Amino acid sequence: MKYLEKNDLKIDSVLYEFINLEVLPGTNLDQDDFWKKFTDVVNALTPLNKKLIYKRETIQKKIDEWHLRNKDKNFEKNTYFEFLKSISYIVEEKDDFKIETSNVDQEITSIAGPQLVVPVDNARYALNAANARWGSLYNALYGTDVIPGEIGKDWNKERALKVINYVKEFLDDSVPLNKISWKEIDKIKIIKNAGENMPDFLVGGEKYKLKNAKQFVGFDGSIDSPKSILLKNNNLHIDILIDPNTTVGKVDQASISDIIIESAISTIIDNEDSVAAVDAEDKVKCYRNWLGLMKGDLTAKIEKNGKKFVRKLNPDRNYTSKDGKKISLHGRALLLNRNVGHLMTNPAIILKDGSEIPEGIMDAFVATLCALHDFKNKKNSRTASVYIVKPKMHGPEEVAFTDTLFGKVEDVLGIKKHSIKVGIMDEERRTTVNLKECIRQVKNRIVFINTGFLDRTGDEMHTSFESGPMIFKGEMKKSIWLNTYENWNVDIGLNCGFSGKAQIGKGMWAMPDQMASMMEQKIGHPKSGANCAWVPSPTAATLHATHYHKINVFDEQEKIKSRNKAKLNDILEIPKADRPNWSTEDISRELENNAQGILGYVVRWIDQGVGCSKVPDISNVGLMEDRATLRISSQHIANWLHHGICTKDQVMKVMKKMASIVDKQNEKDPANQRSGRSGYKKMSDNFENSIAFSAACDLVFKGRTQPSGYTEPLLHKKRLEKKSHL
Repeated sequence: MKYLEKNDLKIDSVLYEFINLEVLPGTNLDQDDFWKKFTDVVNALTPLNKKLIYKRETIQKKIDEWHLRNKDKNFEKNTYFEFLKSISYIVEEKDDFKIETSNVDQEITSIAGPQLVVPVDNARYALNAANARWGSLYNALYGTDVIPGEIGKDWNKERALKVINYVKEFLDDSVPLNKISWKEIDKIKIIKNAGENMPDFLVGGEKYKLKNAKQFVGFDGSIDSPKSILLKNNNLHIDILIDPNTTVGKVDQASISDIIIESAISTIIDNEDSVAAVDAEDKVKCYRNWLGLMKGDLTAKIEKNGKKFVRKLNPDRNYTSKDGKKISLHGRALLLNRNVGHLMTNPAIILKDGSEIPEGIMDAFVATLCALHDFKNKKNSRTASVYIVKPKMHGPEEVAFTDTLFGKVEDVLGIKKHSIKVGIMDEERRTTVNLKECIRQVKNRIVFINTGFLDRTGDEMHTSFESGPMIFKGEMKKSIWLNTYENWNVDIGLNCGFSGKAQIGKGMWAMPDQMASMMEQKIGHPKSGANCAWVPSPTAATLHATHYHKINVFDEQEKIKSRNKAKLNDILEIPKADRPNWSTEDISRELENNAQGILGYVVRWIDQGVGCSKVPDISNVGLMEDRATLRISSQHIANWLHHGICTKDQVMKVMKKMASIVDKQNEKDPANQRSGRSGYKKMSDNFENSIAFSAACDLVFKGRTQPSGYTEPLLHKKRLEKKSHL
C-alpha cells in the first residue's frame, strides 16, 4: 500500500486517485474542498462510531452476566424483560407516528415485486442484476425444474409446449380474456376503435377482448402487424411478443414467441455480506462498478459458448400507448446500495491517531458521491435520490447515528436534505425489539425494512450465548421467536405508514437450482404483506414475479392491519434446548453439516476473495452462501462447544473430515479458472499451513469472543494475510 497525506489523513493512493480522477470530475465539487470537509466529518464522527461499538460490548457483557447469575433458577420472562429495559437494551416505546419520506421512486412506493441482491465486485453479475428488470418467462420455465422432465441442451418441442401451456394458464389468471382462454386464441391484432387502439383476440375469426380493458397499456410495432402487446396487472407489466418466424412462434397457434415480464423491480448492489473487500484495492473495485452503474456506462466482456461480446446496461423499453402516444418503461431495476455496518474499519484510510477509518463512513461518502452522476442523467432514480441499505445496526441510537452521517454527507456534497434514503436491515435482536423507535430516528428518509433469518438467528444465539445450548439449526425456523419476528416486522412497518410509501421485505431463497420448491413456498412472502422479497438470480426473479400477479400485496397489507399484533414477549423466547439429551449420531450430523458449510464458504473467501457463491452442502445441494450463513453456523458450533455438547477434539476431527469433502467438491470448481490464479488449494494437503482452514477453525473456536458473533473481523484478518502471500 502506498499512502498519500491529505489534511489529517493518510489515504491509499489507489483510493485517492480513483476519487480525484474518476468520481469527482463532472460533479462540480472542488477536490481540495471535498477532502477538507470529508476529513472534518470523519474526525468528528469516528469517536461517536467507536462509542456505539463500545456500548454494544457493554450491553452484551451485562446480558452474559445476568444469564450466569440466573443459570440455576427457573427462567422468568417478565424478570428478563425488566432487566433488558433496565440496561437500555429495550427502550421506551413512544406514541404512534407515520413516516414522512418524500421524493421516492415508484419501484419503492407502489410496485411490489422481487428484489435481487448481487455482489458489487463482479461487474458481470451487477449488470445481469440491473438488467433483470425484465425477464423471459418462457426461458425461466424451460430451463428450470418448475416444468417437470429432463432439461437438455437441444430443443425439445414437447417441453416447449408444456411451457406454453403453463404460461397461458398464468395469463388466464392475471390478464383474463372475456369468455375464452388464452390457450384458444389463434391471432392477436390491434383495432382502432373510437380514437383508441385496442387488441382483439381471434378464434376462428371471432373477436374476443380482455375482461378488463384497463389492463391493456400499449403495443410495439404497427397496428396492422404488432410485434408485441403490453398488458398490466397489479402494477406489473407483461409484454407478449408476437413473431411467427421464431422457433417458439412457429409452434404457438397465436404466433406468440415469448412472454417478457417485469421481474427484479429493485436490486441491492451489495458492498457487504456478499463481497470480500479488505483493503483499498478491493474497495475501489467495488466503488468503480457502482460508479459505472450510476454513470450508466458499466460494461463487462463476456465469453459464452465460444463467442465474445460486451454486456452493458439495457436501455428503456419504448411502446405506443393505446391512445397513440409514445411511452417509455424503465429498462432496468432500481438500484439500492448496501453499505457495511458500523463495526468494521478499513486500511484504505488511516486517521491521525493511527486507526483505520470506519468503513461505513467511507461507504456513505463514496456511494453518494458516485450517485451524483445519476442525479444528472436520472437513469436510476427519477427523484434525485440515492438509496442506501444499512445493515447490522443495533437499536435506535445506531440508526440515529446513520441519520447524522447521511446528513453530514448531504452537507458536504451540497445536495438536498434527505436525498439519501435509508433501508434498515432488521437483522439484529436489539433492532427488532426496538424497531418502531429505530424507524422514528429516520422517519424522513426511511424507504425499506426487512427480515433476515440467518443474521437474525446468529445474533439471537450470540446475545443469549450464556443461557444454554441452542436447539438444532434446522429447528430454528419453527421456533416461537422467529415466526413472531417475521410478523412483528410487518406489523410495525404498516403501523408506521409504510404501505404505499416504503418497502417491507423478506429474506432470500437460498437454493437457486430448486425453483419448483421456490414456486411452492415463496408465494408466502407476498401473502405475508411483504412488497419485496429476495431472490438469488434473474431467473428466480422472473419466476417469483408471477406470485405478485396472483397476490395484490397492498390489498394483503390492508387485511393485515386489522389482525392481532405480534407480541414482544414471544420475540424474547430464547431458542435454547431445555433437555439436550441428543444422540451422538445427531450431534455429529449437526456438526458435520455446520462445518461443511463453513469450510465450503471460507475457502473461497480467503483463497479467492469470493464473497458469495453457490456452495454444495453435505448432501451436494447447491446453496447460496454469504457471511450471514457463516455467522449462524459458526455461532452454533461455538455455542455447543461452550456448553459441553461437543469437545474441541471432536470438532477438530469433524473440521478435518469435512475439509477433505470440501476439497473433493471443489476439484472442478469453475471459479478457480476465473480467478486467474493457480487453481484450488486443498486444505487437507497441509492443514497446518492452510490459511483458509485456519480461518474456518478460528471462526468456531474463537466464535464466543467475536463481536456480536460477526465473522468479518477474522475473515478480513486472514484474507489480508492470504493476499500478502499472493
